Amino acid sequence: MKRILDAHGFMVFLEREPGFEKVKAIIAMSAEKNNNLLITSVNYGEIYYIILREYGQDKAIEVEGVIKSLPIEIVDVDTQIAKQAGIFKATNKISYADCFAAALTKINNGELITGDKEFKVLENEIKIIWID
Repeated sequence: MKRILDAHGFMVFLEREPGFEKVKAIIAMSAEKNNNLLITSVNYGEIYYIILREYGQDKAIEVEGVIKSLPIEIVDVDTQIAKQAGIFKATNKISYADCFAAALTKINNGELITGDKEFKVLENEIKIIWID
């Protein structure tokens, strides 16, 4: 089963917030099984802008390297993902960027790794691994 990271899940890992150990274990398991985690290019951009805004260009470049070193595949958004994200946005109170992580999860019949409570409204639509 494919596992999808949203920006929140990765930021928990990166900043060693509560839930860090669970995300770390999931990343390690993905590496062992040679089964990459997925993240949309939109959610990758969300991580990038947060780091850039809070810590500057050098740290953003460093984090880019961290992502590339991990078993994480960045999935470019296509019309199928965009359409499903649009459906989630139109029918739920959830941020637009989060809709892309949810859409990738639904399309892949996967599991979303997050601690972002905003996803609670989608628990009947997608599988969620809560990290905190």
